[in-house]
Amino acid sequence: MAVAPSPSSGITEDQQAIIEMVRQFTDEQIIPNAEHFDHADEYPREIVDQMKELGLFGITVPEEYGGLGLDLTTYTMVVEELARGWISISGVINTHFIGIYLLLKFGTEEQKQRFLPRMATGEIRAAFSLSEPELGSDVQAIKTAGKKVSDTHYEINGQKMWVTNGLQSDLVFLLAKTDPDNPKRHAAMTCFITEKAGGVHENEGDWKGLIVPPQLKKMGYKGVESTELVYDGYMCPVENILGGEDAGLNKGFAQMMDALEVGRVNVAARGVGIAQRALELALKYSQERKTFGKPICEHQAIQFKLADMATQVDAARLMTLRAARMKDEGIRSDLEAGMAKLFASEAGRFCVEESFRIHGGYGYSKEYEIERLYRDAPLLLIGEGTSEIQRMVIGKKLLERHKL
Repeated sequence: MAVAPSPSSGITEDQQAIIEMVRQFTDEQIIPNAEHFDHADEYPREIVDQMKELGLFGITVPEEYGGLGLDLTTYTMVVEELARGWISISGVINTHFIGIYLLLKFGTEEQKQRFLPRMATGEIRAAFSLSEPELGSDVQAIKTAGKKVSDTHYEINGQKMWVTNGLQSDLVFLLAKTDPDNPKRHAAMTCFITEKAGGVHENEGDWKGLIVPPQLKKMGYKGVESTELVYDGYMCPVENILGGEDAGLNKGFAQMMDALEVGRVNVAARGVGIAQRALELALKYSQERKTFGKPICEHQAIQFKLADMATQVDAARLMTLRAARMKDEGIRSDLEAGMAKLFASEAGRFCVEESFRIHGGYGYSKEYEIERLYRDAPLLLIGEGTSEIQRMVIGKKLLERHKL
């Protein structure tokens, strides 16, 4: 079935060619295989290997470091296409992209030279870790601590939670408290680039001072692992402080919050992708299924649902692209990213639920794709900040911008 095109306004020929390439890859390789990997909760290694060959892990890495050198807007459109096929595939690349963003904006030249060329090819991949078992959305309340124990190393101790790619990643961009006596909690944290020795790992295990427990069992978002990470006497070299010790010590909170803006754009793009797929499935099924002697798409009640879904998809897509373009232009987009994330994630949930209703009893069957989407969509309401947190962010930023 034909896919609704991304909006053409402002999209270059190169961007359009990339989107069409990713769309074809999604239709031919992801959608036909997603059910297998989801039902088995199996890491989609074959798909990931093809993503490496296509250069998708290096979309935003500058050409001088071996990447494609494209902008956030292009990446956002790529994520939409991948999420349209299977939201877990976009999860494989998301935390990796955030690590690349952090390196490009805050990393030293030595850190960029050391990591980016291998990240661009997917040889090594990154994870991004803020959450802990007890803090929820209160990032400033983290307990994981980094203490300097010699001229060359910091010792890290603590437990992280819900780390996407926590097992398969080779680098973890980790936020830890490094100045516990500072009453300003936001000025007491540092971002460490923590490495796992030995390259890509096949199974659960532990590295010196880093324990990765078995992956967490989830309702949806399967295939891509979510894990805890337990740091117990992990020794991190001083040169692995993001930006270097002189420039990066106790600057981690601001760095991570900056990265969350692009992370929220990413989640918004995933919301657009899953909403788009739900609409496609609803359009197809409603024209095939007949009741009372005619296809159900001819019933006004179904047409109203399709109309609302299509409108939400378009609105969510445009809001997401606006936030991405603002970030590319260097314009502060915390408000717009929060609005895009809130609206697009809720649109994803809405469209999936409406498509589920259109499918009727068959939507409850694992033989139909909408059942998987119904389990995956709730992730968007939580990841990179819940909808409630987004509303708090939006309200706060609105008042800041319109202060009397």
